[in-house]
Amino acid sequence: MSVRKIIIDTDPGQDDAVAILLALGSPDEVEVLGITCVAGNVPLDLTTRNARMVCELAERRDIKVYAGCDRPLNRGLVTAEHVHGKTGLDGPNLPEPTMRIEDMHAVDFIIETLRKESEGTVTLVPIGPLTNIATAFRRAPEIVRNVREVVLMGGAYFEVGNITPASEFNIHVDPHAADTVFSSGVPIVVMPLDVTHKALVTRARNDAFRALGNRVGEAAAEMTDFFERYDREKYGSEGAPLHDPCTVAYLIRPELFSGRHVNVEIETQSELTMGMTVTDWWGVTDRTPNALFIGDLDADGFFDLLTERLARL
Repeated sequence: MSVRKIIIDTDPGQDDAVAILLALGSPDEVEVLGITCVAGNVPLDLTTRNARMVCELAERRDIKVYAGCDRPLNRGLVTAEHVHGKTGLDGPNLPEPTMRIEDMHAVDFIIETLRKESEGTVTLVPIGPLTNIATAFRRAPEIVRNVREVVLMGGAYFEVGNITPASEFNIHVDPHAADTVFSSGVPIVVMPLDVTHKALVTRARNDAFRALGNRVGEAAAEMTDFFERYDREKYGSEGAPLHDPCTVAYLIRPELFSGRHVNVEIETQSELTMGMTVTDWWGVTDRTPNALFIGDLDADGFFDLLTERLARL
């Protein structure tokens, strides 16, 4: 399998951090061209801080980090400190980053990279609100045809909402951006709550991170120790779902996942259901399929992969 060139668009977030670590621990499968940050779980100044802290944790100060949009396209910013803590990366005691933030705006980096790289060779991996991606698509619509694929974490169907009764957080924060991306015609793979809620960090799996004996494994265990308190209380689950690493794991081992190619529309009109991913899972409309909507995964295989790659860092 050829190495995938990817841009990770993120709002770290403990699960975002683990996704970045998985990518950095998998250089034979993915090449991280850059990390673009967006406001989401916490404001932009913290998401850029957290992304650089994670790169330094992995001893990858060569990775370029770009600051992007600090608010959604048409709405005020909604954040999730109640889940991720006041820094967005509460849990491990990581040193303040010394890496610089690149001068170029994240949106400009996305546009420039897609124009420069060969057509169909760059995969976008958004694991936060889709503001940066949508802004790039709106500003330079010709780049859409250059995107190999968008593999994103967001939305839900059977699991409905985790921030409102109808919507998942990443889509809810900027539904208009999500609508732009889903209607762009770009190939899309969606990791919704329906699959990510099956990627649970049980006590045994968290112990496996800690048992790696390296700083990355210890930090990952500390992140999920902190992160899991919210979901255990909310869902009564046996651990925290690792939402965002599902995207990177799919790029490395797609056979771990299964889903359906269906139509997904984003609700942008009703305040009651704003940000809902209206998914035609049962094919009851004649709307053209526009996304591979993932519904299941091999959880043991997923955690085996994740643990193996964290051990490399």
